[in-house]
Amino acid sequence: MPASGEGKPPHSEIDISSKEFWAQTSEERDERFKQLRETDPVSWQRPVEDAVTPDPDDPGYWALVKHADIVRVSRDNDTFISGQGVLFDLLPEIFLQMTQSFLAMDNPKHDKLRKLVASAFTPRQVRRLEAQIATAAKEIVDSFASDPSGEIDFVERCGERLPERIFCDMFGIPEDMRTRTVKAAGDIVAWADPEHLAGRPADEVQVEAAAALHEIAEELINARKENPTEDLFSSLMNAEIDGEKLDDFDIGAFFVLMSVAGTDTTKHTSAFTVRAMTHGRDQQRWLAEDFDGRIDTAVEEFVRYASPVMTFRRTAVKETELGGKTILPGDKVVFFYPSGNQDTDVFTEPERFDLSRSPNPHVGFGGGGVHYCLGNMLAKSALRELFRQLLTRIPDFEAGEPELLGTNFMRGVKRMPFRFTPETERSGARPAAPEKG
Repeated sequence: MPASGEGKPPHSEIDISSKEFWAQTSEERDERFKQLRETDPVSWQRPVEDAVTPDPDDPGYWALVKHADIVRVSRDNDTFISGQGVLFDLLPEIFLQMTQSFLAMDNPKHDKLRKLVASAFTPRQVRRLEAQIATAAKEIVDSFASDPSGEIDFVERCGERLPERIFCDMFGIPEDMRTRTVKAAGDIVAWADPEHLAGRPADEVQVEAAAALHEIAEELINARKENPTEDLFSSLMNAEIDGEKLDDFDIGAFFVLMSVAGTDTTKHTSAFTVRAMTHGRDQQRWLAEDFDGRIDTAVEEFVRYASPVMTFRRTAVKETELGGKTILPGDKVVFFYPSGNQDTDVFTEPERFDLSRSPNPHVGFGGGGVHYCLGNMLAKSALRELFRQLLTRIPDFEAGEPELLGTNFMRGVKRMPFRFTPETERSGARPAAPEKG
């Protein structure tokens, strides 16, 4: 049942639903999240202004800003479900199925589909993907490291291209289909960015993008039926558990999900990380001193500090209490991951970029439970291989002021100047990137 405003407290005076709030810098938003953590950690908020499909009857949502509450609700799948979607909006079921795959499913269907998808990531397939990622990282850095100007837009030339290349390689997308695929994937996530929408209605853009990605998936699935390959599409088509297999629609929906989850999170995390290293040279030096021994710990801090995915929703199906508030069936409950990753109950000096931070129980890949990010190992591998190249080949890089993406879902960077001494001008022969140990 949909939520009702009846019996709810007044909407919080510490507002986190306005366009103005989401247009602020991360530091400004963090101050407001801090206020909520300290005074009203489970607050009743008015509907967001940047809804894809505005609903005049939407009473609002409960905002969770404490790490413990995010983790608790993430792991309570009996009380809080995902089947009504993970964004603020109540979107049509067919659109959820087309775009959010098993993110917008509940058990037993979720468990069955996730296991089938996970089974496609065989040890052989994972080794293949890791080799592709290492090659892609090297070749992307090759493409600009000797640029004589010594200055690029990091997002355009590196942060964006690497995950897009990895995604296209992973699914075996032909060169002549890659531009179309990347454009549709960008349309899926940039619904609140006026520059990207260029006057087009956000809901129409998303529907058209989802349809385009499913069309691409259908073309590739049909091609694999005729000529099987070793890419992930073929692995998904061959995945089987207890006689059950994925149908073409489910494979297409997973493809759409990965076009977003597999590209934008890595793009934005890498951008915020080079920016943080520019202002934290001690951290860069610490990592470079023992890259292979320290990178796994460092990557966790990359993700915590960047917190690229900012919000996810659950919907209550039982009455329960959370933070002293009564949550009723139908109420929307929204996680604010950047706030959870700044919670001083869990993290010492959370505002500090500390690559040696351990333990680091961040919620950058979700708060645990059945919906924990399936692709987290691939994202970590991409970041590991990219920074292996950057720290060895152009270690004096400087990232300038980023131009931010103004949405309430993705903490993103649209453009960011990036300066470095061209590799060909550095003294001596080009050093090889450290081998993976």
